[in-house]
Amino acid sequence: MESGMKKELHENMLWWDEAAVLHAESGYYDVAGFLTGKSTLHDLEKELLGDVRGKSLLHLQCHFGLDTLSLARLGAAATGVDFSEEAIRIARSLNDRLGLGARFVRSNVYDLKENLTGQFDIVYTSYGVLCWLHDLKGWAEVIAHFLKDGGRFVLIDGHPLGDMFAEEDGQLRLASPYFYREEPDVVVGDGTYAVPDAVMTHKKKNEWAHSISEIMQSLWGAGLQITSFSEYPYGFYEKFPGLMKRDDAGRWVFKDEGAKPPLMFSLTARK
Repeated sequence: MESGMKKELHENMLWWDEAAVLHAESGYYDVAGFLTGKSTLHDLEKELLGDVRGKSLLHLQCHFGLDTLSLARLGAAATGVDFSEEAIRIARSLNDRLGLGARFVRSNVYDLKENLTGQFDIVYTSYGVLCWLHDLKGWAEVIAHFLKDGGRFVLIDGHPLGDMFAEEDGQLRLASPYFYREEPDVVVGDGTYAVPDAVMTHKKKNEWAHSISEIMQSLWGAGLQITSFSEYPYGFYEKFPGLMKRDDAGRWVFKDEGAKPPLMFSLTARK
C-alpha cells in the first residue's frame, strides 16, 4: 500500500485495476472506434473547456486515458493521472500506439505533488470522480497547486441529489446520504457500470457523498474563484434502468416528463 493511503482507497485501487482491464475490452468504451478516430468527449465538456489547442492540461482521475487522449487530439499538451497501475499501463500503450504525445502519471490525487512537477493552464476532471475521494479539502488544494495563476478548473460530475437514489423494482428509493460522512458507503458485488455481468475478484469498493456546498467550499477554501455552475436534468448513461429513455440528443432522461431532478452538474473556477 502506498504511503498515506487509507485502507479504503487501497481497496478501491484494487477494484479499479480490475475494472480497467475489463473496460478496455468492453463495448461500452469502444476502444476500437477510438483508435479509428472517435472522440470520447461530449459537447458539454468541449464547450466548458473551450479551445485547448496549445494549452497545458492536467486530467485528474483519467481512468485508462480515452478522454485525455481525445483532448490531446484537439491539440492540448495533456497529462493524465490515475491511481490504477493497470489503467495507466493501458493509457500509455494507447498513447504509444497513436503517437499523441500525452503523458500519464500513476498517482492518487493526494500524493500528486510528490509525483508530478509543473503547473497547467487547465485542470480537468469529470464523470464519477468525487465519490471516490474522502477529502475534498486536500483535493482542492492539489488543484490550486497545479493551476497557473489565471488558470481554469473544469469539473463535470453526477449531481449529489441524483446520487442519493437507486432503482429497485421500477421505483426509486433512497440509498445514499447527501452530506459527507467519514465512514464510506461500502458496496460489495460483481460487475461494473460498463460490464455489469463481470465476475470480479475484488468485489469491494468504498464511496463518499459530497454535497454541492462542500464541493464549492473546498474550492473557495483553496483560493479558487468559481466562475460558473450549472445543473442538468440528463446524464450520459442509463443511471436508473427501466425508468429512463434517450432524448433526441442521445442523452438519458426520465421517461416521466414531469420528473426532472438534476442528474449532473458542472462547475468552472479560476485561480
